[in-house]
Amino acid sequence: CQNEDEVFDYLISNLKPSIILWSYFVNWDKVFNNTKKIEIALNNLNYLIGKEDFDNEFKFLIKENPEIAKVIPALVVRDGSNTNKFNILVDYKNKKLVYEEYDFSKKEITDGDIEKYLTFVKESGLKDLIISQKIKNLVDYMIGVEAGLDSNGRKNRGGHSMESIIDFFIKDICESKEYKYLKEATSEKIKQEWGYDVPVDKSSRRYDFVINTGKELVIFETNFYGGSGSKLKSTAGEYRDLFNVLNGKYKFIWITDGYGWKSTARPLRETFNHNDYLISLNMVEKGVLDKII
Repeated sequence: CQNEDEVFDYLISNLKPSIILWSYFVNWDKVFNNTKKIEIALNNLNYLIGKEDFDNEFKFLIKENPEIAKVIPALVVRDGSNTNKFNILVDYKNKKLVYEEYDFSKKEITDGDIEKYLTFVKESGLKDLIISQKIKNLVDYMIGVEAGLDSNGRKNRGGHSMESIIDFFIKDICESKEYKYLKEATSEKIKQEWGYDVPVDKSSRRYDFVINTGKELVIFETNFYGGSGSKLKSTAGEYRDLFNVLNGKYKFIWITDGYGWKSTARPLRETFNHNDYLISLNMVEKGVLDKII
């Protein structure tokens, strides 16, 4: 490349289509561990599968084993926070919002509570699922639910994939040069480890990587965008601002990639023009990162 235009064209022309690693898919250890925590209660609930007199059998089972009630929300509510208390909007058609509270965390359960739990199981569709025998085992069902919930974490795992890839290159450089580095470093952590006062643009800022060469700090942010969207434009602006915050006192390298930038090249180019270092995975492969550091 002979000039900045050619460098940027090279960057855009060599973006990666994906950084999916095997770890991107379902975290089965997490799925089975979460299921195991409630497996005994689920096996007790299996008693209800195919029962014709479901309502009375349900009341009998909960009365005999009150602890089972605590796992009922897990069968239909997977918000990641194990919620077991709900205020459910049960009516609004009379121009008045009517709520009912359902609390599955109670230590002492009354007959009235059991009646409410039965209503919850009916209205949430669990009763129909269980008596229809479309499922044979609630433990197996929960494994499927947990696997589906875990798939929601793919976005975070995608971010971690980018960090894992860059970590490999940074670790190699630091080991060969005997440099020290930190991952997910706050300004407090950097101060504690090395005595440098590094400003941040927001209180929650954790720099993905920080290298201490013994002469200077090199600060990194990394991300990958497989698809386009408004977030990319704001991200480009964010890292222009962050470069200003660091104010040339510390070397700042933004490593980004993904086909998302193909349709959002203009804001990326603005940051490319503004910042000292904006590079892609292909450039890292080619040894550009070694040269900069």
